[in-house]
Amino acid sequence: MPKSPNSAPALSLSPAPTFNELVFSLKSFAASMLALYIAFGMGLPRPFWAMLTAYVVSSPLSGTVRSKAVYRVVGTVIGSIASIVLTVELINAPELLSLAVGLWVGGCLFVSLLDRTPRSYVFMLAGYTAGLIVFPGVANPEAIFDTGLARVEEIILGIVCATVIHSVVLPRGLGPVLLGKLDAALRDAERWTLDALDGAEIDARLRDRHKMATDLTELRVMTTHLPYDTSDLRWMTRPMRALQDRMVYLLPVLTAVQDRLIALRRADGTLPPDVAPVLTAVRDWIAAGAGADPVEADRLTGWLDRLAAEVSAGSAGDWEAATRFSFIRRLRSLVEIHRDCRALRAHIASGDHALPDHLDPLARKRSRGVFHLDHGMALWSAAAALLGITVICAFWILTGWSSGSMAAMMVAVFTCFFASFDDPVPGIRLFLVYTLASMPLSAFYLLVVLPSFDSFPILALCLAPTLVTLGVFVARPATMGKAMALIFGVGGSLSLLDTGTGDFASFLNSSAGQIVGIVTAMLVTRLCRSVGAAWSARRLLHVGWREIADLAGRRTVPAADGFESRMLDRVGLLSARLAQAGGSVDVDAIDAVRDLRVGLNVVELQRVRPVLGAEAGPVLDRLLRGVAAHFRALSAKRPDPAPAELLGSMDALLSAVTTAPRCPDRDRAVVALASLRRSLFPDAAIGDPQPTDEMQFSERARA
Repeated sequence: MPKSPNSAPALSLSPAPTFNELVFSLKSFAASMLALYIAFGMGLPRPFWAMLTAYVVSSPLSGTVRSKAVYRVVGTVIGSIASIVLTVELINAPELLSLAVGLWVGGCLFVSLLDRTPRSYVFMLAGYTAGLIVFPGVANPEAIFDTGLARVEEIILGIVCATVIHSVVLPRGLGPVLLGKLDAALRDAERWTLDALDGAEIDARLRDRHKMATDLTELRVMTTHLPYDTSDLRWMTRPMRALQDRMVYLLPVLTAVQDRLIALRRADGTLPPDVAPVLTAVRDWIAAGAGADPVEADRLTGWLDRLAAEVSAGSAGDWEAATRFSFIRRLRSLVEIHRDCRALRAHIASGDHALPDHLDPLARKRSRGVFHLDHGMALWSAAAALLGITVICAFWILTGWSSGSMAAMMVAVFTCFFASFDDPVPGIRLFLVYTLASMPLSAFYLLVVLPSFDSFPILALCLAPTLVTLGVFVARPATMGKAMALIFGVGGSLSLLDTGTGDFASFLNSSAGQIVGIVTAMLVTRLCRSVGAAWSARRLLHVGWREIADLAGRRTVPAADGFESRMLDRVGLLSARLAQAGGSVDVDAIDAVRDLRVGLNVVELQRVRPVLGAEAGPVLDRLLRGVAAHFRALSAKRPDPAPAELLGSMDALLSAVTTAPRCPDRDRAVVALASLRRSLFPDAAIGDPQPTDEMQFSERARA
């Protein structure tokens, strides 16, 4: 998700531009001037559109420019085809044409918001490109095909020039940046693991897990651009994705280990004598970092296997033994995850494109790219676009305003650009303010400077001071939106020269159209679409609860991979919103990672159902129905505590499971059941199966 622009600092020449910022600005200016020069040479009707497009698609990392280039071209072509078809069919019915364009823009926006990969640009560009072509083209519908073709040529020219320049001239690869973030995430994971094994405070653990979830979500999104990168790391996409998949598992596993440690720790602070030595050995191995002996990991897993077998053999169906067994198995998984992450990172550093046999299965997972999708908010965003276009077109038709087309274009663009924000209004307002701020500079260029020159080199020299300076701020995330608003304002005004209307009256009329369009987009967005970070955080929690209820209510075995990836993405999104919401959401009462563990344990219990036997089957069904009812109630905003009957069902199921012959599936059922009990009833004593009033109030209910 993009950052909110509310707190972005004003444009300032301090600090001085870095080398990378200056290089990016010069490359962006070169790409825009190349596009402008070729557009003039081809005789295109709006050459300044090619210049603006080059700035729109430019990015400091060449991989992101290349990954989006093809999709942007495809989206532009699709949008132009749609605009031609709609204009030809509905030009004699302007009301229907306006409605059709609004539906097209809204529909494309809806689909684009449901695809959080570079493919989303196909749909977004297809949407507002139709508005960019249809609205100014209705004045001369006979030439709509030529107009559409010219827009495609201008936009594609800007995309191609930006892609070539950023890929060939001092390309800044995504690979080094991605590796730096990955190494930082690995260090954070090891630090968090050590803190957890040492018994760090709960507040620190919450901050760690939220930060790690956010980092992993950012890494997953960045990795979607990696195959298009200019660095050699693009050949290591499979191991990079495999490593991130393993890190995904670290969140639920480590939180489970933390929870079991709390449950097993005695009143004097000590642990059971069979657990303490192996925990110390695991901690020392993790503290050794990447330089640790890989053979030591095999020795630790063997030790944990023997210890688990001893605990399982001596278990008589009591929760203390089940919790201890669950802790040992989760601790083993923790060792495996760190071992695999270190092996994959070493393999990436080796530069070998092929994965070794023992690591290759990790790259075959199909859960990657499974993101949380909010169909409801996507639909509301589409509705805002439709409403805005309908309102501004009605005003245009009723008044016959000559700049109505400009206002309609702005509505189409701005309802799409900021649709991924929780509250798009601050972003649109920021763009409005800096568009107004650009007007004196735009008027100076349009009315004073450019009419005095008649050669392209002089034109480029005149534009260089402004565009190169603004390009530095485009390279800075905190000021990118403001700098782009100024570039759009200047470039949009210069496009009046393309139509031979570069006079003061036309400038005022065009500027008024821009302002009215942006204001309309802001108002309809506030009416239909604006929500706060706290509201979005609660919505994410409720969506997760509904999915858990659905998982528990299924009769078929669901897939855990997609659920885990989706829930982790929600944890990352939730973390960002909790940071924005400040104190308006009770952070201590919200533990989305616990929801993730509940869902995974539900899936695990359903998977082992066939081996549990006839006695355990009805008890498991009763337990899952209770879990489904509990999370369904939570999702319906009924914060009831987990029902005490669930504890009785868990007791009965544990007794039935432990009487079955020992096998891997039975062990998995014990681990999942102990984990589920700790997740839903964290205050229930592991030595006493009978619930008390205090036990009935889980942390989940208090949310």
